[in-house]
Amino acid sequence: MASLEHIFYRPQNARINEDVLDWEYINRKPISRLPQIVWDDNTTWAEANIWSLEQATSSKKDLKTVHSNMSHLLAYAKWLESESITWWHFPERESERCLVRFRGALVSARNNGDLAPSTASQRMAAVIRFYKWMHSRRLISPEWPMWEQRVVGIKLTNAFGLEHTMRVASTDLAIANRKVAGAIQLEDGLLPVSVSAMKEIIALADRESSEELALMLRLGFFTGMRLGTITDLKVKTLENATHYPNAGWKRLAIGPGARPPVATKFSVSGAVPIPAELLESLINYSMSTRRLKRQAIARKEDRDLLFLTRYGNAYNSDQSRAINVEMSRLRQAGKRSGLKIMRGFHFHRTRATFATELMRISLKFMPVGDAIQFVREACLHKDESTTLKYIKFIESNKAMADAADAFTKLFMGLVPGEANE
Repeated sequence: MASLEHIFYRPQNARINEDVLDWEYINRKPISRLPQIVWDDNTTWAEANIWSLEQATSSKKDLKTVHSNMSHLLAYAKWLESESITWWHFPERESERCLVRFRGALVSARNNGDLAPSTASQRMAAVIRFYKWMHSRRLISPEWPMWEQRVVGIKLTNAFGLEHTMRVASTDLAIANRKVAGAIQLEDGLLPVSVSAMKEIIALADRESSEELALMLRLGFFTGMRLGTITDLKVKTLENATHYPNAGWKRLAIGPGARPPVATKFSVSGAVPIPAELLESLINYSMSTRRLKRQAIARKEDRDLLFLTRYGNAYNSDQSRAINVEMSRLRQAGKRSGLKIMRGFHFHRTRATFATELMRISLKFMPVGDAIQFVREACLHKDESTTLKYIKFIESNKAMADAADAFTKLFMGLVPGEANE
């Protein structure tokens, strides 16, 4: 199957000297781990790889976005190979066109629960962006019947309640990311796990996974940090932890403004709370023989990272591939152990669990406004609306639980006499 390779790209210019082609390095920053797609027959997908390079050298996109787009395109490449069709297959019959068939495969995977609605939507959008780029660069014929263009109006309301409509271009291949009716969606559409399930997951990780993954899960559950932030933590981040006023917690400075800087979503800087005991465990791990052996074989720029693979590589250098493999193994171990919660467990659910439980406890001891501010700062939410979702989720779950309990007592005859009144 097609694969995603990473290369070290150093900008060069081509020159002809006496009928001989020479390559001359130019004074521009090289790109480490530029993603490139290779087909199953070991040939490269030239058009996709040029798109990757153009994105990576653009000041409008960061390398994470390039990796995301190329990972979606890799899924498309694998599908093309499995269906034995080419990426330029656009016959007159619409149902046989490669993009139409791929859209159908994504919708089917979404409906079967094999693919999250957001992933299906983003994957199709990334593939369409690639074809639009090829069209703009005249790498494909403008005569090919790829899709029907359409204009969609989106209503926007500003802070003063005034509405206006923004018109955006779309295609008939776009897949809508529809929310589940009646469900309150938390960050990234993922739900928290119960406290008892969290304890079972941690115990399972201690038995079945690596020490690194077990510590990462604790960081997710007890600090709410995203995986991209956890894998970018430095040893000095732990050493520079500060005391949390009047509490048994400490604070870790993260974000581009921290020293040393630690990656965060939307490049938000702030300080996240961390239990003192967990911090001590992490510091002990940072000085352990296990980690120091990994540090010794790591690249110079990665040696201060808290978490390194057994080969001395940064976990965040392969877009969490190493973590995904370990999480898959952990889910399999959970299945063997009869731990049902592991069937749909993803790492990001640790963050949803942290924020939900922190909000639940904060509401018991603080006014609502203070609780919202406290959780927002702890989770580094960019917008307050994200934090408010956790209050709505807690209130909705409690109301549904009370209603279900009352319904059971009234109609199922569990309370003697009530059903006949």
